[in-house]
Amino acid sequence: MSPSNRLTCIIVDDNEINRLTLEHLVDLTPELELVASLPGALETLAFFRNGGQCDLILLDVEMPTLNGLELAKLLPKPAPAIVLVTTHRDFAVAAFELQVVDYLVKPVEFARFSQAISKVLAQRPTAPALPAKTSEAAPELFVKVGTKTIKINFDEVLYIEALSTYSVLVTTTQKHIIYLTLKALIERLPFAHFVRVHRSYIVNVRRIEAIEDNMLKLGPYEVPVGKSYQEEFTRHLRSL
Repeated sequence: MSPSNRLTCIIVDDNEINRLTLEHLVDLTPELELVASLPGALETLAFFRNGGQCDLILLDVEMPTLNGLELAKLLPKPAPAIVLVTTHRDFAVAAFELQVVDYLVKPVEFARFSQAISKVLAQRPTAPALPAKTSEAAPELFVKVGTKTIKINFDEVLYIEALSTYSVLVTTTQKHIIYLTLKALIERLPFAHFVRVHRSYIVNVRRIEAIEDNMLKLGPYEVPVGKSYQEEFTRHLRSL
């Protein structure tokens, strides 16, 4: 999708981790362009008063001063499309009375997020189909697994776990025991895509579907973020 056809969007959430999660989901979605990530209703109103514009607001419901439902009623007309994001389902009726496009319950997974964006695109006068995300050539590496040497496509890797003097490499379809330490693998991995989040885990940030209570959801698996790695992990997400 060309830049001129992308949806400009802003994120409004008083929780920094929730904002980072949504920023990551936006980054994974080529149809979206993030123009602001704001911590509350007052900052959002100031954004619009100062001439800011967007096609879509990813809006938290429960916020201090003004909640998301109250903020939605104060937006300039014509208002941007709104997708509400909340930890509770109790606001669904009120949300749809405001004619929001969709209603996401935290933790938000990428598949459900993409579904909501498709709904927003479908409401545009000339809504383009939601294409699959294109990417650069997948990084590959030959590693020894048992008696065989196999080629690993690292775009398919969810995470790598250290176990003593070897590592377990978990892909979307299977697990491989690699006879390399985590330290040795670190030196060979494409680190634009991978980050260490725990002394025993490296994750593929492109495969993170949700973050909740310092746990990362990657497909059917969950990986913890160690306390000493949280700050670096947050910086890495912001730099993507």
